[in-house]
Amino acid sequence: MGLSAPFWPSIQPFDVRRSALVIIDMQVDFCAPGGWVDQLGEDVSNTRAVIGPIAEALADARAAGMVVVHTREGHKPDLSDLPANKQWRTRAHGLGIGDRGASGRILVQGEPGWQIIPELAPRPGEIIIDKPGKSSFYRTDLEDQLRALGITCLVVTGVTSDCCVQSTIRDGFERGFECVLLADCTAAVETQNHLATLDILSAFGGRWGKISDRFAFRQVIAGAGRGG
Repeated sequence: MGLSAPFWPSIQPFDVRRSALVIIDMQVDFCAPGGWVDQLGEDVSNTRAVIGPIAEALADARAAGMVVVHTREGHKPDLSDLPANKQWRTRAHGLGIGDRGASGRILVQGEPGWQIIPELAPRPGEIIIDKPGKSSFYRTDLEDQLRALGITCLVVTGVTSDCCVQSTIRDGFERGFECVLLADCTAAVETQNHLATLDILSAFGGRWGKISDRFAFRQVIAGAGRGG
């Protein structure tokens, strides 16, 4: 991939002012030692490997004055927004949402595991979306905030590519947002699932958006500047 492929999927020129960088669920529970994925006995090396690339894309977006959105998956402490099937399906793996683990209760708001990792900590003024589901649009005000800011295009990063990332891209497409996934800034726990997701999203020219990378993102920002 890279600079050989056009970055932007739309017929319109890239406009920094109408675009947002979305960083999905870079939380301790998903991509840090001692988090939920780690406690399940899974390897967190894939989800950790994208921290550096995302940090680079984030620095470029901030320097260009782009809107930045961070999301966190999590549930209220009383679990009133946690469907029973979501809980028992996660418990089938041995440690479910709401259960107490090494980093507090799994994916519960306010717990250590729910927090965004310090390497990608939000800055004041950046949007933080707390979501009780996989898609960043599910039961959140993300769409309203984006519309209010005049955002029409989403540059998507984060974890996991086969779950919350692809769910957000599909829902964004259905709401009329142009989406670009930075493939080197997203990962799944299982490599084969990540590769399969990229194949699905890129099929037929991209059903829901474009697949690109952080280097092309940097180049298009440099070319567009503040004026688009």
